[in-house]
Amino acid sequence: MDYAIRKDEPAAITDTSTAAEIALREKWEQSNRLCIMFIMSRIPMGMRGSVEPPEKVKDFIKVMDEQFDTSDKSLFINLIQEFSSTKLTGVKGVREHISKMRDITAHLKKLDVIIPDTFLVHYILHNLPPQYGPFKISYNTHKEKWTINELMTMCVQEEAMLLQEQGESVHLTTQPKKRKPFKKNKGKKPMAPKAAIKKDSIKCFFCKQKGHAKRECSQFKKWMDDKGYSKSKEASGK
Repeated sequence: MDYAIRKDEPAAITDTSTAAEIALREKWEQSNRLCIMFIMSRIPMGMRGSVEPPEKVKDFIKVMDEQFDTSDKSLFINLIQEFSSTKLTGVKGVREHISKMRDITAHLKKLDVIIPDTFLVHYILHNLPPQYGPFKISYNTHKEKWTINELMTMCVQEEAMLLQEQGESVHLTTQPKKRKPFKKNKGKKPMAPKAAIKKDSIKCFFCKQKGHAKRECSQFKKWMDDKGYSKSKEASGK
C-alpha cells in the first residue's frame, strides 16, 4: 500500500511504453490514491476542510508537516513543564512516579530531546520527599552508578521499609493502654512466644549485606558519626 511513499514516481505511460513500465505506473498510481485516502481518513472531520490534498502523497505529507509543526512545539513545551513539575509528595507510589518520568523522557526523545539516564537518575533522587533522605545519602556514598531500572528496584525496597516503619509507629501511638486487672487469673495459660521475624530477605543499602537494615548497620552508624550527622541531630534536639 505504501509503495508510492517508498518509491519515486515512474515515467508517464506513452505509446512506446512496455508492458512492465505500464504495470509499474499503474501500481504506483493505485498506491498513491490509497495512501491519500488513508491519510484523509485519519484526519478529524473538523480539520479536513482546511486541508486540500495534492495529487501526490509525498507532497501531501509535506503539507501536513507544515500545518502541524506548531503542534509539536506545543507538545514539547507541555512535556517539559510536566517533567519539571512532576513530584512525589509522599512515600507511596515511587514505582509509578519513576515510570511516569521515564514515559515523559521517551516522548521527548521522539521530539529529538534526549535526556541521559544518568541525569534522570540524579534528578529523580534529588526530588524524592524528605522521608528518603538517608536513602539519598546512601547512594551518594557509593562509587557505582545506578541505571534507571536499578533505581526503581532500590526505591521500591526503600518504600516498603518506610511504610513498615510508619505502620509500626502508628500502631504504637494508637494502641490504647491496657488496664491492670483487679484479680489475677490463676488458671490462665501463658501465651506462646511470637515467631521471630525473618531478616534473610532484608538487604542493607550501605554495606550490601543481608540480615539487617541500613539503620541497624554498624558501618553506616560509624560513617554518620565520622561525618558529624549524629552530632548535628543531637545538638538540634531531634
